[in-house]
Amino acid sequence: MVVQQYRDGGGARAVRALAAAGVIAVTAGCFGGDGGGGAGDGAGQRSVAADRPLDLLGRAADVLVEAGGAETRTSMETAAGGTRVTIRGQGAYDFRKQMGRLRVVLPKDAAGKDAAGAGGHRPITELLAPGALYMKNRGAGVPDDKWVRIDTTGLKDGNLVTGGVTDPMAAAELLRGAADVTYAGKTELAGVTVHRYRGVADLGRAARAASPQSRGALSAAAKGFSKDAVPFDAYLDEDGRLRKVRHRFTFSTDARGPEVSVVSTLLLYGFGLPVTVTLPDEDAIYTGEIRQG
Repeated sequence: MVVQQYRDGGGARAVRALAAAGVIAVTAGCFGGDGGGGAGDGAGQRSVAADRPLDLLGRAADVLVEAGGAETRTSMETAAGGTRVTIRGQGAYDFRKQMGRLRVVLPKDAAGKDAAGAGGHRPITELLAPGALYMKNRGAGVPDDKWVRIDTTGLKDGNLVTGGVTDPMAAAELLRGAADVTYAGKTELAGVTVHRYRGVADLGRAARAASPQSRGALSAAAKGFSKDAVPFDAYLDEDGRLRKVRHRFTFSTDARGPEVSVVSTLLLYGFGLPVTVTLPDEDAIYTGEIRQG
């Protein structure tokens, strides 16, 4: 579990431990107001501003399912012991099948080399599926042609932070647990008019309201996190499609340890994009021991 990795302390050492264990905690949001364009990005004809915020956020995941596929960019930043590390991802996600493929780039290593440099971490390919996370280029003794499979319903965080990327569907389903929501006004994101909402999501309530495919992972997170409350900022376009969401997760490394803050940002664009995700065969799954250092 990601929380345990931080007991060793130290930013660079934490990055090595997280990458070695396949448990990548990071966070958010250097997206500001930028984003990408793409198919299906035109604003709709009806305004969502007059709708009740709780109703809008409660059906945000359903609207994404109707939209089908989308391109996505992610950023996750973790703060622990005064040290911050950031992991970024980019790819595509099919909200109908709840499956996606992302390329995740780790931060600089202890030697200060970037992910593409000698001695640095190679980008990790991640496949997201209901209840499962597949990772390739994991390192730590895993052969280059093998995948590591993780049962996300068995993770204490439900893979909200473990993979360095919050599953896009889980991020949207979290909004089903929203409360204390305020409308923060209209703004523009990548040339698209969006409406901003601020609030706090309750993990337990979100898990109970989630789709069957997401319920197991969110239920695990509701039990595993020390705090059920997850503050968020959500940006919806005129059609009620979630364009950007930033969640702030907080948990403790142990009963006496310092709190760890994780800010996870998801950016969605290019709606209607066909997304094909092929999961690896069983013989491509690595079943050996994964080195921790």
